[in-house]
Amino acid sequence: NGKIMCALGAGMSETGHLSPQGRARALSAMRRFSKLADGMGLSELTVVATAAVRDASDGREFCADVLRETGLRIWVIDGEEEARLSAQGVLLGWPGAYGLVCDIGGSSMELAEISGGRVGRRVTSQLGPLKLRDLKGGAKGRHAHIKEVITGLQEKMGNQRDRLFLVGGSWRAIARIDMYRRGYPLHVLHEYRMTVTSVRETVKFIQASDLDELRNACGVSSSRMSLVPYAAEVLSRLVKTFRPKDIAISSYGIREGMLYEQMPQRLRDRDPLIEACYFAEAKDARMPGFGKVLYNFILPLYRSAPHARKRLVKAACLLHDVSWRAHPDYRAETCFDNATRANLGGLK
Repeated sequence: NGKIMCALGAGMSETGHLSPQGRARALSAMRRFSKLADGMGLSELTVVATAAVRDASDGREFCADVLRETGLRIWVIDGEEEARLSAQGVLLGWPGAYGLVCDIGGSSMELAEISGGRVGRRVTSQLGPLKLRDLKGGAKGRHAHIKEVITGLQEKMGNQRDRLFLVGGSWRAIARIDMYRRGYPLHVLHEYRMTVTSVRETVKFIQASDLDELRNACGVSSSRMSLVPYAAEVLSRLVKTFRPKDIAISSYGIREGMLYEQMPQRLRDRDPLIEACYFAEAKDARMPGFGKVLYNFILPLYRSAPHARKRLVKAACLLHDVSWRAHPDYRAETCFDNATRANLGGLK
C-alpha cells in the first residue's frame, strides 16, 4: 500500500498542461509500482486516471508515455464515473450506508448519493484545491466562486440532510487537524466523525494557525498542507449549504470502489466488520472457529437485542482470543488497544 502526491494538475489552469514535475513524479511512481507488481506475480493491474489527466491538453500524451515505459494502460474516467467509483468504495466499508459522498482530489470534487446499497445521482465540479489555488480574483473571488458552484451542485443533487461521507487526502488532513484541535486521543481516520459545528471551528482554527507549525503538530506533509486552506473553504461552504446531520471520514475511495466493482453480489453482501474479525481470529487466535461457537453459546442472552447489538457481540466473540500472546498483567490493556486501534470497517 503506497500513496504518492504527484500534483499532476498544479498550474494547469494557466498552462493547460500537466505539471512537468508532477509528470516526473507520476512516471517514477508508476515504474516502481509496475516492478513491485511484477515481483509479486500479479497477473492484472487496473490503472485509473481522473480529473488532471482527462482535462489536460497533454493527457493522452502522458498516457502514451506510461504505456511505453511501463506497459500499463491507463483508463481515464469522467467525473460522474469518478463519483460512482468513490461512492462504491464507501459502500464497501459501509454496506448499508445512505447519504452523500463527497470526493475531493487535486483538480476536482465529486458528489454522489448512496442509499440501499446503490449509487444514485452524481455530479462533478472543478473545486479541487489545485484549481482553486490558481483561480484569479484573490480570496474574495474564490469565496464567490465556491459559493456559486456549490449552490449549483445542491440544485442538481437536491436536499441531502443525512450523513456526509468525506473521501480524499485533503479531507483526511482536515480531520487530522480536527483531532489535534479537540485533543482526540484515537488517531484512526477511517470512520472518524465530525459535526457541522466542529467543521466550522476547525476551519477557523486552520485560518488562524501557522501552517508549518500545524503541519508538524499533525503529521501532514508540506505538499498536502499547502492545499488544506483551500479545501477548508470548500468544506465550510459544503456543510453550510447541505447541512448534513453528521460527517464521517472514509479511507475507502476509488481504489476500493474498483475492488467493489469486481465483486460478485455474494461478496458485496458480506459484513466488513465480521469478515475482518474472522480474519483476525484465523490469523491470531489459538483455536480459530471457537469464536462462532462462543457466540452461539451466549446468543440466548441477546435474543431480544437489536441486530446492531448482536453484530457487536459477534465481533467481540470472534476477537476474544486474538491478544492471548500479551502478558497477563497487560492483556486487558492490549485487548482494548487492539480493538480500538484496529483497521476495522463497517462500524456505525
